[in-house]
Amino acid sequence: MARPQTKRPTAAELEILRVLWRRGPSTVREIHREISRARGAGYTTVLKLMQIMMEKGSLRRDETVRPQVYQPARTQRHVQRQLLGDLLENVFSGSPGNLVLQALSTKKTTPQERREIRKLLDQIERDAR
Repeated sequence: MARPQTKRPTAAELEILRVLWRRGPSTVREIHREISRARGAGYTTVLKLMQIMMEKGSLRRDETVRPQVYQPARTQRHVQRQLLGDLLENVFSGSPGNLVLQALSTKKTTPQERREIRKLLDQIERDAR
């Protein structure tokens, strides 16, 4: 029986997706190797998570090669926007301003990040005119 479609990936699924977004298409063994460097995840645990992600439509698998190669079904930007939209609605009552203020007050930003934020705010101001 197929699992129901879930919009949000779990923390463990995001860990796998981050490896794939960084590395590109990869085998289970390659993904396991990267994840096990950060924490002691077993091979069968990673494999099972990836099977679940396949059922959910989060991953695609090339079955024409051995070993099989996996890749994300959605871009990193798509998943980030989806998760951010959920966070925005559920935690910040739909207010992007409150989200940004909270984010900026929580952790220090680099000079490069501040330049990018200013550039984005300038663009928003220009577009609003």
